[in-house]
Amino acid sequence: MLNYIWFFIIVASILYAALTGGLPALSDAVMGGAADAVELTIFTLGSMCAWLGFLKIAEKSGLTRLLAKLLSPVINWLFPEYKEDEDIKGKICMNISANFLGIGNAATPLGLSAMKAMDERNPTDKPTKGMILFVVINTASIQLLPINMAAIRSSFGSTAPFSILPQIWITSCLSLIVCVLLCKLQERRHSWKR
Repeated sequence: MLNYIWFFIIVASILYAALTGGLPALSDAVMGGAADAVELTIFTLGSMCAWLGFLKIAEKSGLTRLLAKLLSPVINWLFPEYKEDEDIKGKICMNISANFLGIGNAATPLGLSAMKAMDERNPTDKPTKGMILFVVINTASIQLLPINMAAIRSSFGSTAPFSILPQIWITSCLSLIVCVLLCKLQERRHSWKR
């Protein structure tokens, strides 16, 4: 479906540019946007590689298990079905930690690893409550230190790339609280129906 939406936007843009005489401007914008995208990708690649390396070291050194123990009360409340599984809790912790740091690109492979481990324990072909909540938490992720956003702001010349921290903290905390509460209410509603 998304491919159709993008196709429609591209065709509409080309038609509008052709009808209004803006094809040269469209061509310049396409080429400039592509160059900017490559430049931004290279700029953020360094920080992403560094953090992915750090997270891999943390996993190999046992830091994930330590984080899992520290965050155990919260994770046990959020994911009661994985209380006894230290491996899944460690993967969830690393994913949440990467999201805390605002490095979503690093959080993605960690989240996929956690989801794969959850799926291996799932006896059905339907997602479990924990899997659904994990996706919701990743979607509404709280960011304490948005490194990628700061890198993007810095690449565009911001003199204070972290000046947006209070706004990010407020919005990400509120969205996470609302999403988790709605999931927990939905879980209770389903348990009442049974």
